[in-house]
Amino acid sequence: MKRYCWAFLFLIFTIPLSAQRDSDYGVFGGVSYYMGDINPERLFYSVSPSMGVMYRYNFHPRHSIRTNLYYGRIRGNDLDFDNSFQQARGESFEATVVEWGFQFEFNFLPYTTTGKWWDYSPYFAIGGGLCFSSVPSLTYTPVIPFSVGLKVNIYKNTGLELEYGFRKTFYDNFDGLIDNISPDHHSWTHNNDWYMFAGVTFTWKMFHNMLSCPAYDEWHDKKRRRRR
Repeated sequence: MKRYCWAFLFLIFTIPLSAQRDSDYGVFGGVSYYMGDINPERLFYSVSPSMGVMYRYNFHPRHSIRTNLYYGRIRGNDLDFDNSFQQARGESFEATVVEWGFQFEFNFLPYTTTGKWWDYSPYFAIGGGLCFSSVPSLTYTPVIPFSVGLKVNIYKNTGLELEYGFRKTFYDNFDGLIDNISPDHHSWTHNNDWYMFAGVTFTWKMFHNMLSCPAYDEWHDKKRRRRR
């Protein structure tokens, strides 16, 4: 009976421990901008500051899932463009966007924030989410987030990530214009508005040192080597 009790206690403590040891927490800072009827093709047009938080669970050195909450602003003005169509139309807008998303990440190289200093890996991510917007009134739309970036370990259990992410929305009214674009730029890619986030995420393992255990470290390292 004692053996069963000890086994049960071991499972209670090691399962949450494993989850925490494989988890990363992060804060994001960068810029956001928009593409749509007013800005059909210009990258990094009229950027605004953005910020956010992120949680990631790493179930393999190459594979992980994450959830994020990002905040940013997007804006556009026809008068920023010198074509006659937009100069005559003269529309403008400014909006707040809040995104709650989930993404699957794939690392091109094995990567963990418990690895060696200056370990790195390019990566990409794809998923789904919801975007809440303030224009023309409070509304929400599903989004498909795509991201590419580079992860680098900068210290024990901490890392930096450079990321560029673009969001495919199912909404065409961020700018108050529905398919109202110049005939020269009419394309299926602009039927709905897009918005982008680009910036730096600082990540860390919050409970790594607190939950340190030599026996667990040995078991955890063996498990990672088998998965590689």
